[in-house]
Amino acid sequence: MKSVTVKVPATTANLGAGFDTLALALDLYDYVTIELNTKTHIEIENEGENSLPLDEKNIVYIAAKAVFDMAKVEMDGLKIKLVNNIPLARGLGSSASARVGGAIGANCLLGNRFSNDEIMSLTAGLEGHPDNVTPALFGGFTISYIDKGELKYFKISPSVEFKIVVIIPQFEVSTSKAREILPSKISREEAVFNIGRACLLVSSILTGQLEYISVGMQDMLHQPYRKKLVPGMDDVFKAAMKNGARGVALSGAGPSIVAFATEGFEEIGKSMQQAFLKYNIKSRFLVTEINSKGIEIID
Repeated sequence: MKSVTVKVPATTANLGAGFDTLALALDLYDYVTIELNTKTHIEIENEGENSLPLDEKNIVYIAAKAVFDMAKVEMDGLKIKLVNNIPLARGLGSSASARVGGAIGANCLLGNRFSNDEIMSLTAGLEGHPDNVTPALFGGFTISYIDKGELKYFKISPSVEFKIVVIIPQFEVSTSKAREILPSKISREEAVFNIGRACLLVSSILTGQLEYISVGMQDMLHQPYRKKLVPGMDDVFKAAMKNGARGVALSGAGPSIVAFATEGFEEIGKSMQQAFLKYNIKSRFLVTEINSKGIEIID
């Protein structure tokens, strides 16, 4: 294979109580086209076209090179074209999607030497945590976990249709900064609180009993600390719930916020925008659905 284009979905992780374990894929996509070349050349359209590196420091290249290294195959360079539609540093899995796209593309060029599970382990290692990588690869609502040092996942198909309203403020929050702000230890009370909520969230999505989602998305492990990085977060949560959202949570490390809903999507999005405007923060919102496929090879 001379060239391949990979379509990779955005993701939203944590979903409140499921810190570093729960996530789902959204119908918003990046496109990674990759081919062997005598030297490395990278083009970028849309998100990051004026800020992301165009050399071997680009994380798409790094992920692709890691796959060639794993296969013990030498290469001169790669020609990579990125069409980025996933906002950067907004908590929508842009770095995970980039790494997955680069790794899957390289694997295709090598004749698919590695399984998607092996690609998952590789890209999760590069990412530093597995929650966004898993739904980007496999789609749907996923639970990621480590068993005896091995990364595994479980994919859930929701029993009822709902949409995700994503509000994207016009400022960035780096994942590293959002992790640094978290405490190194938690209390038993906090652990029990989140375990119960995460179980409730998964159960409500499996059974279609969406009346439990609002409680299931409550959290004590990361959102109370990260709201310092997202001015107006509490008010945005309240606005979403007041206007019909079933549940609301910080998306990944933020600053984007996701609201689960079955109706009134535009009203929910506009109310969240207005809540941010009270803090002089401009934003935009998207009404998205769950992507059930994960990565797709489209060329």
